Amino acid sequence: MDLNELYSEVILEHSQDKSNKRELDPYTLEERGHNPSCGDDITLRLDIEDGIIKDAAYTGIGCAISQASTSIMCDQIRGLTVEEAYKKLDLFINMIRGEEKDDEKLEEELEEGYVFKNISTMPARVKCAVLAWHTLKNAIDEGKSLKENE
Repeated sequence: MDLNELYSEVILEHSQDKSNKRELDPYTLEERGHNPSCGDDITLRLDIEDGIIKDAAYTGIGCAISQASTSIMCDQIRGLTVEEAYKKLDLFINMIRGEEKDDEKLEEELEEGYVFKNISTMPARVKCAVLAWHTLKNAIDEGKSLKENE
């Protein structure tokens, strides 16, 4: 099996995995992400306690790439501090933009998220892959804003 087949298999597997695609209750943050150009639409819910993401889940519809990216992201941020999750999302976005090229670091830090490394060669699919990560950023930023206003 070549590397592209392996990556395709990981994306297919995660797009069909329902363990992260579920209602999360209770939750402390909720954010909707929508890609009008292709119809991807997710609602991300996070349960954050003492600065740690205890659980993450999503609901919604979308292509295999958006669903797989969201599922992989949920797996990866669960158990991290909010700051660690923010660093991971920055690394993912920088990888997609081609700004981070250290393959060893990317593979180690992003684990299965690394399968999206070459998505930048398919401009129409970039928005699909980053939707969940931008939604996470918005949720975290919103959560920080809410705390500052308390």
